Amino acid sequence: MDVPRTRYARSGELNIAYQVFGAGSLDLVYVPGWVSHVEEAWESPDYGAFLRRLGSFARVLMFDKRGTGLSDPVSIDRLPTLEERMDDVRAVMDAAQSRRAAVFGVSEGGNMSVLFAASFPERTTALVSFGVYARRVWSPDYPWAPRPEERAREIEAVERDWAQLDPTPLAPDASPEQLASLARYVRRSASPGAAAALLRMNTEIDVRHVLPSVSVPSLILHRTRDRDVHVDEGRWIASQIPDARFVELAGDAHVPWLGDSERVLAEIEEFVTGVRPADQTSRVLSTIVFTDIVGSTEIATQVGDVRWRELLERHHAVVRAELARHRGVEVDTAGDGFFARFDGPARAIRCAASILNTVRAEVGLELRAGIHTGECEIVGEKLAGIAVHTGARVAAAAKPGEVLVSSTVKALVAGSGIDFEDRGATQLKGIDESWRLFRLVDC
Repeated sequence: MDVPRTRYARSGELNIAYQVFGAGSLDLVYVPGWVSHVEEAWESPDYGAFLRRLGSFARVLMFDKRGTGLSDPVSIDRLPTLEERMDDVRAVMDAAQSRRAAVFGVSEGGNMSVLFAASFPERTTALVSFGVYARRVWSPDYPWAPRPEERAREIEAVERDWAQLDPTPLAPDASPEQLASLARYVRRSASPGAAAALLRMNTEIDVRHVLPSVSVPSLILHRTRDRDVHVDEGRWIASQIPDARFVELAGDAHVPWLGDSERVLAEIEEFVTGVRPADQTSRVLSTIVFTDIVGSTEIATQVGDVRWRELLERHHAVVRAELARHRGVEVDTAGDGFFARFDGPARAIRCAASILNTVRAEVGLELRAGIHTGECEIVGEKLAGIAVHTGARVAAAAKPGEVLVSSTVKALVAGSGIDFEDRGATQLKGIDESWRLFRLVDC
């Protein structure tokens, strides 16, 4: 296989470098971890051989995430969120005319792959992950990740020693030549500041609440002695995804193209080529937004029916314009409230904030909003399920002029620059478990 030509897909205002190679009958999107460089990958004998073998059974779409490799750079103060990286995947798939594909995510690329598979099951035939984690910092209910102080030291060392980066922890049993090639590949994939900033952003990632919403066939691969991500993390992740298959592989390399790479490839090939196209799912991960007018009954009484109808019409027009601008979908409208869904939480937050501010300025009404991300059942053109009820209860807990989000939403927008104030654990009416809620700052 010749080295493929690099192309560019437009994702928002950025150009995303990607390549298409292989002659397989199915499409597979390869999502690399941490940093990447689509052209430099082929310069490594091991990595190049891995990619050629991947292309022997699939048409592979490989890309550099924004801010890495040959894709457009981004400010290290405004790093891409998981949601924006999902948009990059969709942009590459659209540019390559790929309607549906298996998604193969490595390490940090697995987080975004999980979110994509849960959010867009209609475009995902299967999910495959290698060396993936759900959370990158320790907590009592996720004890395998590094503690915050360990993670901070690691990030500081990466930025300080980037020119002489030692990749041994990523592949302890690799030869000196393989380690030198890996170090060169990583250095050429990002600047020291960008690499460290990406690690800081990854520290905030938490996709634990997303895992049960994955409805496509899933294969979780993990090496037994992986030093970067503990094998117990892979086992736990597989236990949280419905009907996922977990395969534990011998070795210690955190990158799939070193060590026994053929076993990795054989597992992937068997899994994706044997998967039947999934039926159109009746479940999908969505971000739910509820808004309503504060004190609507009192206002209607004060201004009278005619004036109240005028205010409602103006309110509805503003809300629908903002939904269209932020790619939101109106699900239902009941009197003075809106129920909408989004395919990404950051867009939902920005839309809700814009709705509140615009309605206040142009209509003179005060709103409140609640946002939650969870698995929803599709019933005709409507959404149902516990996630919808949770979103409604979050909105009910919001104060006038406030956008309130669940902890799931906050975790999914890590690195977006969106600031929150902790409102603490709240028992939502009719919901068995309590939720930690957060108020959007500067709404």
